[in-house]
Amino acid sequence: MPATPSTMLDLGTKLPSFRLPDLNNNMVSEEDFRSAPALLVAFMCPHCPYVRHVRQEFSRFAEDYRQRGLAIVGINSNDAKAFPDDDPAGMKKEAEETGYVFPYLYDETQDVARAFRAACTPDFFLFDSERRLAYRGQFDESRPGKASPVTGKDLRAAVDAVLTGRPQPATQTPSVGCNIKWKPGNEPGYFKA
Repeated sequence: MPATPSTMLDLGTKLPSFRLPDLNNNMVSEEDFRSAPALLVAFMCPHCPYVRHVRQEFSRFAEDYRQRGLAIVGINSNDAKAFPDDDPAGMKKEAEETGYVFPYLYDETQDVARAFRAACTPDFFLFDSERRLAYRGQFDESRPGKASPVTGKDLRAAVDAVLTGRPQPATQTPSVGCNIKWKPGNEPGYFKA
C-alpha cells in the first residue's frame, strides 16, 4: 500500500478541542497546556513503520523542546481491534521503550483525528501561542528504507520559528506514513483508501 500524505489542514486553523485519556487513564485536554508558547499535536501509533523509523529522534526532539517550553501530545487514533499492537498496552510499551516525555493519548472514538483531519501516522500539527495552526508537515525528509538520516530538521525549523516569532518556512512538505486505521464505517470523507 502506498504511503498516505497529510491533508495539509489550512494554516491559521484554530486548535480543535480534545479531551482524551493518557496511559494512566487521566483525562488530558488542550486546556492543560494553556500557558505553553506553542503546542505540537502528533498523531502516531506503535505499529506503523513510519513512526518506528522516527520515534527515537522524535523522543530526543521532545526532550530538547520541552526544555524550551513547547507542549507536546501524542495521539493514537487507530482501530485497536483490527491492530492490537496499537491498544493502550502497546502504547505504554512504546512510550517506555522510547522514553517519551509527553502525554500519549488514546482516541478510541476517532473523533479527535477527524477534527484535525489527521490522515497518517506520523501526522504533525504545530499551533502557536494563539493556538492557530502554524505548521503541518513532515518531521524531515527521511523515510523507512531511504539513506537520509532522521534529524527532525523540518519540524525543528518550524518550532524554532514559532518560539522566536519568526515567519514559518515558505515550503511545508506533507508528512507521509501509514493511513490512520479507521474503524469500519468510521472513515471520514477525506480518507482515500
